[in-house]
Amino acid sequence: MTGPPEIAEPSGADDGEPTYETASARVEEIIRRLDGGEAGLRETLDLVKEGRGLIEFCARELEAVSSGLEELRLEELVERLEVPSGQRGPGRQAGRT
Repeated sequence: MTGPPEIAEPSGADDGEPTYETASARVEEIIRRLDGGEAGLRETLDLVKEGRGLIEFCARELEAVSSGLEELRLEELVERLEVPSGQRGPGRQAGRT
């Protein structure tokens, strides 16, 4: 039996790194291959190493996106706080210290 099919890199990925989507799809393929019990000892080791690297890559991507979302939330909060005092709704304090 042949090894698992390789996932082609998207045409825009010229730096050699996979996208989150291709990496997570490859992890799913690796899991299926390992769960199938058909991989030999050496292939199992290689698949586990590859999977670990891909999972670490995905974790870094998720962290980067999470940080980006947090920055957007902070920017939105700053914009809300910078609204001129005359434009604030009733019941809010207009004075700043």
